[in-house]
Amino acid sequence: MGKKQLWMIIAALVFINCLTVAFFLARVNEVNSLATNDEVVASIGKKEISRQEWLHKLETKYGKDVLKEMVDQKVIEEMAAKYNIKVSSQEVEREFRMLQSSYNSFSQNGHQDESKWKEQIRSSLLLEELLTKDVTISNRELERYYIKNKNLFSVPAAYHLSHIVVKTKEEAETAKKELAHGSSFSAMAMERSIEEFSANEGGDIGYISNGDERYPKQYITIAKKLKTKDVSKPIKVKEGYALLRLDGKINGKSYSFDEVKDQVRRQMALEQMKTPASASIFWDEAKVNWFYGDKESN
Repeated sequence: MGKKQLWMIIAALVFINCLTVAFFLARVNEVNSLATNDEVVASIGKKEISRQEWLHKLETKYGKDVLKEMVDQKVIEEMAAKYNIKVSSQEVEREFRMLQSSYNSFSQNGHQDESKWKEQIRSSLLLEELLTKDVTISNRELERYYIKNKNLFSVPAAYHLSHIVVKTKEEAETAKKELAHGSSFSAMAMERSIEEFSANEGGDIGYISNGDERYPKQYITIAKKLKTKDVSKPIKVKEGYALLRLDGKINGKSYSFDEVKDQVRRQMALEQMKTPASASIFWDEAKVNWFYGDKESN
């Protein structure tokens, strides 16, 4: 995986985490408006924790990071509008497909997560364009970089899979029959699968592709033969036997130079930058004032 893809994964995870915290804080404040701050939210024997103590702890632990993330998003939007910088839906979709095929936990929360990831991808691309807007690189240099790093601009075939792992072949065959008669795959995975991590997710193991060492190689071989929502025959695995279900597929694709030319330019420019890729650079220009006041910590 290239440096940019890794950075995007980390950025998206941080963003989703901040959104979760922000949503939680918003809900807490909404509830708080209906009650007094000295309301008891928990008791341990004779000791109590008040709402005011709870909110103070949340603000101390998460408040600054969440607010900074919100400010950065607004700054990026303001600066992009000022310099008339836009990114196409095709660019966002391409980055999403690249990340989706290389990061297995995309699928856990469906369309809601997809929307959040695409929102962050769009914001990240806008920031990259802002940071590199004055950089000029010759077409020859761009082509040379593309040829040298062609693997960074392709999406491998990836398969969204779920599995149920049980100890014996007999258990697997029984489960297969029950599934054929309409039993819920996810409910069965939660109830019977001995692979605890995926069992908690209804058997969902996300997207996997060739070279993924976390799961048996035959998973890919079998997935290629399955139709969406089909369940495999029992498969012998290290822990016992597994039933595999294909939940979705991403077709592999190699992007041409013309399709990723802008991405190549941004990536080359960012690799030459000595400063972190941060929206904080534009805070002064956007005339940001915030609760914490200390601009040095941006």
